[in-house]
Amino acid sequence: MEQKAWSGRFKTSTHSAVEAFTASIKTDIRLWRHDIEASKAHAHMLGSVGIISRDEATAIISGLDAIGEDFAAGKVTLSDTLEDIHMHIESALIERLGDTGRKLHTARSRNDQVATSLRLWTRDAIDTLVTGLLNLQRSLVDAAQRAGDTVIPGYTHLQRAQPVLAAHYYLAHVERFERDIQRLRDARQRVNQLPLGAAALAGTSLPIDRHEVCRALGFDAICRNSLDAVSDRDFVAESLFAMSLVSTHLSGIAEEWILWSSQEYAFLNLPDELCTGSSIMPHKKNPDVLELIRGRTGRVIGSLQNLLVLLKGLPLAYNRDLQEDKAALFDAYDTVLASTELMTLMTEGSTLRRAAIEAGLDHGFLDATTLMEALIEIGCPMRSAHAMVGQLVRTAEEQGLTLATLPEDTLKAAHPQLIAIAARKLGIKNTLASFRSVGSTAPQMVASEIKRWINHLEQAGNQLHSSLTESKS
Repeated sequence: MEQKAWSGRFKTSTHSAVEAFTASIKTDIRLWRHDIEASKAHAHMLGSVGIISRDEATAIISGLDAIGEDFAAGKVTLSDTLEDIHMHIESALIERLGDTGRKLHTARSRNDQVATSLRLWTRDAIDTLVTGLLNLQRSLVDAAQRAGDTVIPGYTHLQRAQPVLAAHYYLAHVERFERDIQRLRDARQRVNQLPLGAAALAGTSLPIDRHEVCRALGFDAICRNSLDAVSDRDFVAESLFAMSLVSTHLSGIAEEWILWSSQEYAFLNLPDELCTGSSIMPHKKNPDVLELIRGRTGRVIGSLQNLLVLLKGLPLAYNRDLQEDKAALFDAYDTVLASTELMTLMTEGSTLRRAAIEAGLDHGFLDATTLMEALIEIGCPMRSAHAMVGQLVRTAEEQGLTLATLPEDTLKAAHPQLIAIAARKLGIKNTLASFRSVGSTAPQMVASEIKRWINHLEQAGNQLHSSLTESKS
């Protein structure tokens, strides 16, 4: 009979079908660094409090370092018999150290061990995603600077609405990703709690020092309830929700740029190296990367839904169902990180088709709202001004004109001051110059926001670098 960690209770060997069904090593192998890191801190603590000797602790730590080198070099053979990454590492340690290696698992269970490794991994994953999002934000701010005074149509309901600076558009997406960064950082605070020491579910009678391990691993605090510590996967759900919103925001840009790069819009030229062609149509330049960013958002949202359904009926404390949390988390992370990096490249390499955009700005009555607001400023009730301009738009449509090219008689018939107002307010340049509210597309506002974002991103990058450097020291 193979020697499972729990084989003493059983008379017969585990069925091979059960071993294959319950094994998770192909998924959780990516936790090897974090499991070794946590095991080293645990071994050091066991030696510090005298549960094992300091020499044994030193031997265990050295053995774990050597096993880590083997994993890094790809020298470890994986086996379903050993189930997961945690038992692979422990088995390798016992093979090296014999009974000394068998002492590592003192005062812990795989329940708190798995939770600890996963929290360490998730903490690193969040830091990596935040780094990627900061890079994407920088590329969007750079795009806003490159756009200069380029004006594009702003849309509601995919219908032309009002003119906005292209820079204002890029900065809108910077705002979205800033909220994503804040959500990830907020989730990280709850990720960064140490479950190790909760053991299986009730804690341990051995005199361990959880606070020493907490400090060694850079956690902010220990989990205060052992039942909750081993069963909690809220931190996975929160992280997946934050990733789902990142992916949703990436999908929104992708959708816009797929439209913008089409012949019907012709707003944006995508870089050749980030597009593909057709196997039959020689003229095609397809935005496959953007389509896959949009499409794979469904996978990320599906991972969140997968986890929530997984958790919805679980009693306290640990249940094997929780083994399935990692596949959802890992796939979502891989997808969001790759999508973020590719969107950064797409932002850096795309260029606005300014001539084509400018040629179409007279279409769609983008200056109608500004004309209405000018009438309000001279005392017209808002609803009266709205109706008046709406009638002028209908007249212009019927005659194939713009508001600026309507006959003066038509304008004067609508309102005696409208000829003078139209001269000041109509046309894209006049309309854009009219904006004045904070947060608007007014050129001076946008220029100020670009400067603010440049400063903010520099500070955020420096703070992230400092925190990552500190956590590794």
